[in-house]
Amino acid sequence: MNIIPTHHLDRIKVQQFFINHWGSPQMVVSTGVYDCSELDGFAAIQGSGEIVGLITYIIQPEECEIVSLDSVIENQGVGSALLQQVETFAAQHGCVTIRLITTNDNLHALRFYQKRGYQIVKVFPNAVEKARQMKPSIPLISADGIPIRDEMMLVKQLM
Repeated sequence: MNIIPTHHLDRIKVQQFFINHWGSPQMVVSTGVYDCSELDGFAAIQGSGEIVGLITYIIQPEECEIVSLDSVIENQGVGSALLQQVETFAAQHGCVTIRLITTNDNLHALRFYQKRGYQIVKVFPNAVEKARQMKPSIPLISADGIPIRDEMMLVKQLM
């Protein structure tokens, strides 16, 4: 597995990755509406050239926001490697914190990030209802049967 900046990939390939895994490259969260295929990021590439993981982010003064993280291969270190790549990159570019938003139903992400030093610092009640107004394809209930309604911000201090 190699990790490369997404700008080294064909944007159509990146866009198709988001369509296949999210239904759209559009991400709607409390911090904004993003086209993930246009954001900076890193991709984990298998020997065949297939994208097996992808992370996108935005660097702002002293802060990095992770907008998306996807790993096609679970429990093989793909997500951890991508997250570490962004944390290193962000620190090298003067960021002191990294933040991200996930939904209340995403227990896998909440577990993943907390194990890696992220803390839940804010809950946005009913934020997903607002996001659905812009992106109606967001489901009402997760595959686990949990109503999808709130967003949670997680933060990690880098320095």
